[in-house]
Amino acid sequence: MKLAPAPAPALVLANKCKLTVKPKCMVSNSPNTRRSSGRRSTLGSSDGSLYMSALSDVLDEELTDMSTTEAQSLPVPLVNIDVECATYFYEIFEYLKSREEYFKIRDYMKMQKSLSPQARAILVDWMVEGQEHLELDHETLYLGVKLVDSYLSHIKVSKKSLQLVGAASLMIAAKYEQGMSPNIEDILSICDESYTLRNMTKMEVKILKVINFELGFPLSYMFLRTYARCSNTPLPLLTLARFVLEFTLMDYSVVFLSDSKLAAAALYIAFKMKKEQEWDDKLVNCTGYRIEDFIHIAHALNNILHQEPRQCIQAVRNKYSDKVFYEVAKIPLVDNKEL
Repeated sequence: MKLAPAPAPALVLANKCKLTVKPKCMVSNSPNTRRSSGRRSTLGSSDGSLYMSALSDVLDEELTDMSTTEAQSLPVPLVNIDVECATYFYEIFEYLKSREEYFKIRDYMKMQKSLSPQARAILVDWMVEGQEHLELDHETLYLGVKLVDSYLSHIKVSKKSLQLVGAASLMIAAKYEQGMSPNIEDILSICDESYTLRNMTKMEVKILKVINFELGFPLSYMFLRTYARCSNTPLPLLTLARFVLEFTLMDYSVVFLSDSKLAAAALYIAFKMKKEQEWDDKLVNCTGYRIEDFIHIAHALNNILHQEPRQCIQAVRNKYSDKVFYEVAKIPLVDNKEL
C-alpha cells in the first residue's frame, strides 16, 4: 500500500538526523536479544547501559569529529546536533510544529456512547504494559496512542472492540517505528488470545484507511528528546520529564493539546520538581516557547499528577518507580504556585 504523500523535503532531512522524527533503531536483529515476555531488558541493567534516551546519542565523538570552525559556527542550542543536520534544524522543527494543526484530534467522547475517559485511560495503561512486555520503543507507544485517538475521533467503537483498536494501533506503530517489529502472534498474546489473526489484520486495515495512511504524527516524546538534547539535560532529569509526559498520556484532556507545548510543559515541571535547571534563553531559542506560552498546560499536567492514584492504572507509575528509571515516580510533586 502506498502512503499518502506529504511535504517530502523536510521529512527526508529529518529522517537523516539523529535528533528526531525517526530515532536510531533500538532493537537488535539478533533473535536472541528479543524476549517474548517479561519487562523490558533494560530493567535488568543496574547502570541503565541499554536505556535509550535523548542523551544516549550525545557522544563526545560528534563534537570531536567537527572541525573547530564548524563547531563555532553552530548556534548555541545546536552544539549537540550533527553538523549535517544543524543547518536544517530550525526548518525541520518548524515543519513538525506546523504539522500539529493538521493532525489535531477533535473531542470525540460524546460520539463514543459506549466509551468514557476512564475506559481510554485503562486502555492506554494496558498499552504501556504491552510496550514493556514486547520491548517496544517509546515512540511506538506514543504513536500507538495517537492512532487510537485518531481512529476513535472518526469511528464509533464498542467496549468489546476497544482493546483490539489499541493492539492493532501498537502493531501499526511498531511497523512504522521499529527496525524489527513484533510479529502478529506476539501482539495477539498480550490480548490473552481474545482476538483472532483475522480480527487483528482487519482492524489494522480499518485504522490505516480511516487515517488515510498518514503516520507522520509529530509526537510529544520526540519534541521532549529534542528539547533535552538542546539544553544538555541530565539523564535523571530527562527521565523525570518522560514520566510526567507518559503519566499524563492517559488523561483524555491532554489529547487536544499541542504536542510541542506538552513536551515543554513536562520538561518545565521536571525542572521545578528537581530544582536543577531553568527555562533559559537557550531553551526559548530552541523551542520557540517562553514559559507564558505553555504555563497553562504545565498547570493542567501538574493537576493530573496530583490526582489520587487509581489501582486500575498503575503501569506508568510502577515502570518509573524502578531503579533503572531512577525511581523518578517517587520524587515529591510541587504545587502549581511553585511552577
